[in-house]
Amino acid sequence: MMGLPIARWADRGNRRNIVAYSVGLWSMMTAACGLAQNYWQLLLARIGVGVGEAGCSPPSHSMISDIFPMKERATAIATYNSGVNIGMLVGFLMGGWIQEYFGWRIALMAVGIPGILLALVIKFTVKEPQRQVAKALENQAAEAHPTLLETITLLWSKKTFRYMVFAGALASFSAYSLYSWTPSFLIRSFGMSTGTVGNWLALTIGVGGALGTFSMGYVADRLGLKDRRWYPGTIALAYGLPLPLVAAMLLSSDGTTSLLFFIIPAALQATYLAPLITVTHSLVKPSMRAVSSAVVLLMVNLIGLGFGPVLVGGLSDYLEPTYGNESLRYSLLFWVSAATIACLVLCALTAKHIRKDMPEQAD
Repeated sequence: MMGLPIARWADRGNRRNIVAYSVGLWSMMTAACGLAQNYWQLLLARIGVGVGEAGCSPPSHSMISDIFPMKERATAIATYNSGVNIGMLVGFLMGGWIQEYFGWRIALMAVGIPGILLALVIKFTVKEPQRQVAKALENQAAEAHPTLLETITLLWSKKTFRYMVFAGALASFSAYSLYSWTPSFLIRSFGMSTGTVGNWLALTIGVGGALGTFSMGYVADRLGLKDRRWYPGTIALAYGLPLPLVAAMLLSSDGTTSLLFFIIPAALQATYLAPLITVTHSLVKPSMRAVSSAVVLLMVNLIGLGFGPVLVGGLSDYLEPTYGNESLRYSLLFWVSAATIACLVLCALTAKHIRKDMPEQAD
């Protein structure tokens, strides 16, 4: 929820500084999680992490859209998003082994403290880009700085946005469900250690995910330049084609085979955001971009992160009396399949309207 007021600030203020402050806050709060002595302290520190995270991507997306033209924007945003996978690579490699040998407290402090230094690097080395605001509006403060309600109203008036943001939310549902529960699935069903799982997931989600996210952003730009329908089309390809591999992974009887099936789906699970943000920014004025990104992130996080892991866990608990430790694999299979199929339907509906809402000359 904090993403909206912070994004409103970013559409008016210095986005570079907001990103630096946000990175510093969530890094300090991550380290503070390792110092928590009870549940409430841990909860408050985790809320602080969420506030910091909420303030990073909306201003970053806005800066990227000011730097890169429409034809390169999905690639640029995908490159930015691939940093998440690189971070997960380091986190899985370091976190799994540090947790196993030194405990979870040291693991949290080890990944949190370096971010404080990164915040200083951003503050003193990154330049705030010039905003793409039309000259005719430069002296019209009311139009140059639209209200939060005006931005949301404009977005919601576009069928393209409504269909595509829910498609992205369901793709996020699938991604967060798999990212959250795959380690537990591998440990429960195949008896793998946390260190081994960390190594495998570092390669599949970290390396593969970074390459997949960047590649699909590039594909979205190249194909979307010829036909706007390819922006939702790339999401459909990235989640629809690997669905049989996800099913094979979850139904495998061998841990190594399961992980091999997971390589391609893991590489594509975070690819929805670049085409979604690219399309969203094309539907609004430049002075609305940070808020529009915050709206997108709020919706995909509420549905994807808020419901995905919870519903998977709930169904797994419900099935446990019948299937025991194997209940998790069937819960994942049901929810990921259902979310992906619904995502494909919404991508098709987006493609039906996108050429009307998003003109070829949009930037």
